[in-house]
Amino acid sequence: MIRLVIIGSGNVAQHLIQAFQKSLVQVVARHPETLHSLPISCPVVTSMNEIADAEVYVLAVSDHAIAALGHEIPGTGKLVVHTSGATGMHVLPKHHRSGVLYPLQTFTKGKPLDYSTIPFCLEADKKEDYLLLEQLARTVSSAIFSIDEQQRLALHLAAVFVCNFTNHLYQLGADLCAEHGVSFEVLKPLILETAAKVQTLTPTQAQTGPALRGDTATLERHQSMLTQPYPKEIYQLLTQSIIDHVQKL
Repeated sequence: MIRLVIIGSGNVAQHLIQAFQKSLVQVVARHPETLHSLPISCPVVTSMNEIADAEVYVLAVSDHAIAALGHEIPGTGKLVVHTSGATGMHVLPKHHRSGVLYPLQTFTKGKPLDYSTIPFCLEADKKEDYLLLEQLARTVSSAIFSIDEQQRLALHLAAVFVCNFTNHLYQLGADLCAEHGVSFEVLKPLILETAAKVQTLTPTQAQTGPALRGDTATLERHQSMLTQPYPKEIYQLLTQSIIDHVQKL
């Protein structure tokens, strides 16, 4: 079994701690109180000075903290990896070996996940280090991908569109429902079916709605209902984007 230390206590760290329980020899958390609800069988320490010997050190921390914490890992030649989708390996200390273990998923504290379905995007300077990360990731998931820095950044950006922006659109939809006295629950089957369709169809094939149909009367009625500037602007931009995409086909 690969000996693993996870450094961090936020959303990603908490999920990785649960996913890699069998490999964990230690968790380093400056705020260990955030981990009290997790079933952790290994020691939890608060200082980098107490860090255990391991084969892989995972920095599951915010992007701005990666470089500083990486340099606090003692010794030389350790395999130190981060979990960021938007940060290159160059921020990791040169006196250690470098890699990336990027789980492409949305993480929320307390929300259970099926870790076996999560894609793990891997990168390493050395082939033997990549193979070690691949072996580690395969103890959790079968969805393993070799991704370079530019591809990882593109995936991270794509994830913002399909996850973060989509979730904000849910919020705008929920606001409209609340404004007009309709339960957001009514929309949930539609949300599920929309997500299900792109499992078997391309987004182009799955697209429906008044912009696709060129239904200008409905588009104008919708826009007349939007009194706040941002929702109206978003509606207009996305409508035009759909129209432009259809015209290219």
